[in-house]
Amino acid sequence: MRPGHLTPLFTPAQSLTGIGPRLVTLLAKALPLPPNVTEPRVIDLLWHLPTGIVDRRAEPSVAHAAPGSIVTLKVRVLRHRPSPRGNKKAPYKIACEDDTGRLDLVFFHADHRFLQRQLPEGEERFVSGRVELYGQILQMTHPDYIVSPDDRGELPLLEPVYGLTAGLSGKVLYKAIRQALEKIPEMPEWQQPRWLAERNWPPFHNAIERLHRPRDTADTSTGSDPWQRLAYDELLAGQVALAMVRATLKAQAGRKIDGDGRIRAQIRQALPFALTNSQVGALEEIDNDMAGPHRMLRLLQGDVGSGKTVVALMAMANAIETGAQAALMAPTEVLARQHMETIEPLAKQVGLRVALLTGREKGKARKAVLDLLASGYLDILIGTHALFQPDVIFSDLALAVIDEQHRFGVHQRLALQAKGGSGGANMLVMTATPIPRTLLMTHYGDLDVSRLPEKPPGRKPIVTKALPVDAMERLIDRLRSQLKDGAQVYWVCPLIENTGLSELAAAEDRAAHLAQIFGKDTIGLLHGGMSGTAKDAVMEQFYKNKLQILVATTVIEVGVNVPNANIMVIEHAERFGLAQLHQLRGRVGRGDRQSYCMLLHKPSLGDVASQRLQMMEQTEDGFEIAEKDLSLRGGGEVLGARQSGMPEYRVANVPNFEDLLAAACDDASLLLAHDPQLESDRGQAIRTLLYLFECDEAVRLFRAA
Repeated sequence: MRPGHLTPLFTPAQSLTGIGPRLVTLLAKALPLPPNVTEPRVIDLLWHLPTGIVDRRAEPSVAHAAPGSIVTLKVRVLRHRPSPRGNKKAPYKIACEDDTGRLDLVFFHADHRFLQRQLPEGEERFVSGRVELYGQILQMTHPDYIVSPDDRGELPLLEPVYGLTAGLSGKVLYKAIRQALEKIPEMPEWQQPRWLAERNWPPFHNAIERLHRPRDTADTSTGSDPWQRLAYDELLAGQVALAMVRATLKAQAGRKIDGDGRIRAQIRQALPFALTNSQVGALEEIDNDMAGPHRMLRLLQGDVGSGKTVVALMAMANAIETGAQAALMAPTEVLARQHMETIEPLAKQVGLRVALLTGREKGKARKAVLDLLASGYLDILIGTHALFQPDVIFSDLALAVIDEQHRFGVHQRLALQAKGGSGGANMLVMTATPIPRTLLMTHYGDLDVSRLPEKPPGRKPIVTKALPVDAMERLIDRLRSQLKDGAQVYWVCPLIENTGLSELAAAEDRAAHLAQIFGKDTIGLLHGGMSGTAKDAVMEQFYKNKLQILVATTVIEVGVNVPNANIMVIEHAERFGLAQLHQLRGRVGRGDRQSYCMLLHKPSLGDVASQRLQMMEQTEDGFEIAEKDLSLRGGGEVLGARQSGMPEYRVANVPNFEDLLAAACDDASLLLAHDPQLESDRGQAIRTLLYLFECDEAVRLFRAA
């Protein structure tokens, strides 16, 4: 349970003065809310950190105010000059002066009564904003601040700049954040004093105060001492939570699975190829885990085409050799059926009994599968989310394999694991997304990791070319000859439909365009707005070569293996991250044909976009690409929303990320080695830190496993 002194931080933002329902709606759009939080809270205001700073400290005289600069001026109001009657486009001007010169304040669509109250003739006011020359007259259009000499302290000389949304002003947001700062309670220091002193880091309260009320223009930089301190706090919270999770899992008794190797030997003989060295190494790690006293929880990460399914089958065979059962779960029906088509022929050769269970199996057919499963007759059950249903009862589930694990949440992972009975099933989760080491530490710290960096021998490299979008007609001409030769094409677009608000290619428009060229019977359309059944039907048509071109959004990023598809076209490739481009490219290159990936981009590219596309042309190494993607985009964006129950970073995407993360990992390990229950003074303070960064849910979730 969250400590009581933190309660003010987790109350709704609407509890603050001046925040009503309309403002709550705007804040929900502007603030970085964690998953499953729909209404902004006080703490969400605090974690909405500045993106820059406006320096209003320059207070020259009017005569010395440099045009184009932001200044704060003390002036006397001389007279108001309203817009001419009937001319709404003309500005409302207010003539002001100091002892050195004259300044006009300019307002468009002004409320003259409001301006007369704010700037009464004959009174002195401080005005702050950008000044420009209009002819020979110095002007300030719509001053950012207008305050009386008595209210001079309300004018922020160093004003933080925040990310906003339409209808939300910086002034209103800043006022709300200042109120939120007052809600921060006294908290014990969770960082070691020597560590803080070495880095000249301020205490927590002081750090967050300096970011929102900066004392210097450098304070709001992500490399500043206050920001680095908070980044380390966030990383430490995450690493402590993951270390606690790991310790909890390791303490749970499992069941020893150590087969005699006879079925695995038969599978190896039946394979038309030899296992790669990395496949052999991964299997040794999996076998060692399964033979141990604790439940296995291992991540198998391998680039597209690295042979994860074969490794999974060999691991499942190990469980079956002991008389137990295994399950393999995929995120889509089409992918589950592909696993079935890959595994079933090998299984039959070695005498294994395999069945498929998806949403399509109903009535008597479904009951027959469930009866065989419960009786222990089935060795392997392959399926989709259907495996989670309460009536899916295994006789003795010893190993659960989850493919494309990022499509499933932790609750689903644990639900399948729990079907292994009191001992719990061993768990092998797989991903085709190469993940850099630093992200493995932050996103998958609860999992042991095996890598498959090699591809099977004989696989042809994919020719990748970046082309400007005006080369599309030439590309279509090249496709004609390929299609006549029996090729199949993926054509990826960023949007489903053209809303008129973006220049990005829309899948529906592109499908209609290509249908005019190649014939509507040759074109399929696939996007996230379709039902699961409809998507599976289109994908199955493409898989059976009944469609030559599949126009799709990124829903095909994780999908079925279509060996005949050898061309991937990606429109507006500059809008995609490297990892995503690599994942999409991996949809081709599965068969004997020479494969191509064409990256269509706008004529002019920025530096980052240009680097991405060059990287794609230069290498197919997914792990190299992942590291580059991390350096270009930062850890928070590469994987997207976490599925581990941990919140996304709000502070920690900063310079020195890797160094801070490594230090936090070591710190967490040492802390829990000496104080596993967090009972010491520092341990108690760390508990506060976990709640502050909302890692408590992750810990609680895994402890329930």
